[in-house]
Amino acid sequence: MSRFTIRRRRGGFTLIEIMIVVLIIGILLAIAVPNFMKARESSRTKSCVANLKQIESAKEQWAMDTRAASGAAVTDANLFGAALYIKVKPLCPSGGDYTIGNVDANPTCSIGGTHAL
Repeated sequence: MSRFTIRRRRGGFTLIEIMIVVLIIGILLAIAVPNFMKARESSRTKSCVANLKQIESAKEQWAMDTRAASGAAVTDANLFGAALYIKVKPLCPSGGDYTIGNVDANPTCSIGGTHAL
């Protein structure tokens, strides 16, 4: 054997090192995913409440413009249209349906709970 023997060094990671990295990524995902889900539902709720406020404002404007009495019935045709108060009836981002209600009643979302004025 020659004294100039070339030693080969294997490059790469050991199985233990790869397992540790995968474990750390798994822990980070376990912490992050529930927070993302909560933030998404929270933004949907806020968007729904904003839609309800917009419907309520349009309903109040319609009532003032038409001099509607307290408790008068309001329909979609009174509020939604190209030349009316809101161009298109908004949709609940969580899949609920909006009920306009009478002049003095708040509009509601079929989901209820936090989706309310």
